Amino acid sequence: MNYLKPYVLILALFFTPFFPNNFLVYVNSITSSSSSTSSSSDTDQYTTFFDAVASSSINPKPPLTSNKNQTTSSSSSRGSSSSTCDVWDLTCSEAVLGLARKPDNVEWIKALRRKIHENPELAFEEYETSKLIRAELDRMEIEYRYPLAKTGIRAWVGTGGPPFVAIRADMDALPIQEAVEWEHKSKVPGKMHACGHDAHVAMLVGAAKILKNREHLLKGTVILLFQPAEEAGNGAKRMIEDGALEDVEAIFAVHVSHERPTAIIGSRPGPLLAGCGFFRAVISGRKGLARNPHHTVDPILAASAAVISLQGIVSRESNPLDSQVVSVTSFNGGDHLDLIPDMVVIGGTFRAFSNTSFYNLLQRIEEVIVEQASVFRCSATVDFFEKESTIYPPTVNDDCMYEHVKKVATDLLGPPNFLVVPPMMGAEDFSFYTQVVPAAFYYIGVRNETLGSIHTGHSPYFMIDEDVLPIGAAVHATIAERYLIEHG
Repeated sequence: MNYLKPYVLILALFFTPFFPNNFLVYVNSITSSSSSTSSSSDTDQYTTFFDAVASSSINPKPPLTSNKNQTTSSSSSRGSSSSTCDVWDLTCSEAVLGLARKPDNVEWIKALRRKIHENPELAFEEYETSKLIRAELDRMEIEYRYPLAKTGIRAWVGTGGPPFVAIRADMDALPIQEAVEWEHKSKVPGKMHACGHDAHVAMLVGAAKILKNREHLLKGTVILLFQPAEEAGNGAKRMIEDGALEDVEAIFAVHVSHERPTAIIGSRPGPLLAGCGFFRAVISGRKGLARNPHHTVDPILAASAAVISLQGIVSRESNPLDSQVVSVTSFNGGDHLDLIPDMVVIGGTFRAFSNTSFYNLLQRIEEVIVEQASVFRCSATVDFFEKESTIYPPTVNDDCMYEHVKKVATDLLGPPNFLVVPPMMGAEDFSFYTQVVPAAFYYIGVRNETLGSIHTGHSPYFMIDEDVLPIGAAVHATIAERYLIEHG
């Protein structure tokens, strides 16, 4: 062994700055060993050297195990806080986008959306859509509860424990005949996915696939809600009644938008969508010949006065900075030119961005119609269709949940791809969720003039740019995963 000492000293000068403790132990063992040490002990000492380097505090390597479920990706991803995404960084965003943009996943999510588009189902009739979703969840081995609200699904991915965060997609179509001529046009006469709910479902199922792939990284549980009857019937309200929000601490949802280019995310804090209600008023008088009006009680005159007076609610009673709408959209009386009818029916809609303003409008609409009718000796009743569940409260984003969406979209897609958007007078039954837990609703752009994706929702010419689907899935998944990281 003595002949090795010069080489050992040279190596010591080189390695000591890197492995001061372990290497000097080895040097000491070499220089203090006797020449009578056996060749087998020489081998042991070299082995000790490599073990010492391997056990150094610099870039330590975990011991190998025989766990048969361990994979290369999962074991390596657990090597540091960065790779496990305990602290979200660019690598984590790229991993999610990479999964979403895999060619086979892109083709799969487009095919899923097209199948749903070809077979539209109206509110509370989404049996085949729900069956298709459950089949996909079964393939992914994702657990779920069915039915909620007749055709709805509550699925979950993650640890099974808190925190719990939900993502929601609506499933129903509209009673519209599709006018777009393309390979995957609706096969059901008079029914069409003209508001993008087929895309919403596809994006949420796509998010489920991403989250299942990253399930070992989740710090809690993601609840996936597939909801019926957003367009009519307040499906969200029924879902809540059936336990959709059990344990849920926050909820998010997306809607496609033709006001922004494909994949641009838009939202805002506070009121985003208006509360929406409808009314139908019956004004009753006494019919008679038009040439003898003094023998009649004229409901036409009473209804006309009511229509004019309704306009004063917003223009003279409401704060100009608090946007509200009252619109009379129907007026039906007699059909005989020489006869004053005994009844007139008027109807319309009203909108507001706060619950206080919304329910004040409801109260004043009834008061104005009833009182104006009495001025002209008529009687009136006003129906707000509350039994038919046509009242939608305002959709109000929680400030913290909005900031979460903004942060996720900015980090995932880049700052230019997030916009603060103005409030809209449209309505959404996602508003019922916002009244129960902190929530945020956001838009994702689908506008593409080249493809002809320029028509707004509820148009027979409605179509989307399908390139949005994998991006939407990635945004959904990242919103959920990062929420669990930050609230776990």
